[in-house]
Amino acid sequence: MLKTVDSDPWRALSPAIADLIEPELPAITEEILETIAREVPEYARPLEGRFGRGIRTGVGEALLRFVALIREPDRGQEPGREVYVELGRGEQRVGRTLDSLQAAYRIGARVAWRRIAAAGRRAELGAEPLTLLAEAIFAYIDELSADSVEGYAEAQATVEDLRRRRREELAALLLRDPPAEFGDLADAARSAGWQWPVKLAAAACSDEDLGAIAGRLPADALVTVVAATGCLLVPDPEGPGRLDQLRRATAEISLALGPAVEPARAAKSWDLARSLLLATPAGGAGGGGLHRVEDHLVDLLLARGSQLASLLAGQRLAPLDGLTARAQARMRETLLAYVRHHGNAVAMARELGVHPQTARYRIGHLRALFGEGLDDPDVRFELELALRVTPPSEARPENAPGS
Repeated sequence: MLKTVDSDPWRALSPAIADLIEPELPAITEEILETIAREVPEYARPLEGRFGRGIRTGVGEALLRFVALIREPDRGQEPGREVYVELGRGEQRVGRTLDSLQAAYRIGARVAWRRIAAAGRRAELGAEPLTLLAEAIFAYIDELSADSVEGYAEAQATVEDLRRRRREELAALLLRDPPAEFGDLADAARSAGWQWPVKLAAAACSDEDLGAIAGRLPADALVTVVAATGCLLVPDPEGPGRLDQLRRATAEISLALGPAVEPARAAKSWDLARSLLLATPAGGAGGGGLHRVEDHLVDLLLARGSQLASLLAGQRLAPLDGLTARAQARMRETLLAYVRHHGNAVAMARELGVHPQTARYRIGHLRALFGEGLDDPDVRFELELALRVTPPSEARPENAPGS
């Protein structure tokens, strides 16, 4: 009586069936090879060289192992599975999907079953062993197919890892200062499979956000980490739809984008992008979204001249020192609105979200603190610089008078 084994159905077959199948193997092998060549366009060529040997070996080995498993089920699939793993790797190496190989497996199962079933009927096998034999053949082919999928995935991972490393090496060359020789850059670009653009822009983000942003960018963007900062080199940043794509990719993540430059000057774009990212929130790089260097040139100027800007802030904002922390924050906000709107109380009220009469009251307080300097364009300019370079939280130490 036959026993049912769900995972390895060949275990329930009598070893005598192996004796029945074995004489059929040469004819089955040739028919499978002929059918594959006829029905799978990618394999419609003479089975010669490495390709031919791989297919012929795969078919012959598969049939022999199937017979061996019926005789000795405990020997398992491990010995010899490398043949099918390698077939999967081979498909990836030649740039094909697994569709052709999977089609070949299905053809092999179909032809083998037809031939073996005919032999079984001639030997007067009953319906139950024939059914189990069919189940065993298709389960066995599924395992071979899974081995090839594994091989394909391994080869793909290897290629992707090599591509990633070559692109990181290319990015490092592009970011060198002084720039690398053009010949070295061109060779590195070819090795990385990267098309040399007319212009590119460097972008900087937190290294924790790099993976999330990189997955949303064009495939030709170079991704790496420089000095613990996420770095992206984006070709043709001003091309159709590129800025919109960057904005969508950074809806909740802060990305500083440097100016578009020739690729050999990527280091200059990167220096500005990273400086903007590292600038204080008052410098405009705080919060999520895309921040272009061109939109924050004054902020960068202040950030790069931080010592001088701090001296200026200490001098121009000294009249606020005697206020409480809350009053100081309120008057800083009012002062910034004042210099932006040239003292227009209505426009200030709109920005501050207060009644115009409240804005006028605050203007009176400002005049009491800063006097006639508020009417001097140069003083107003310096006041705006001072307010931009020192965020409210840094305006005064905690133990300052009036805190």
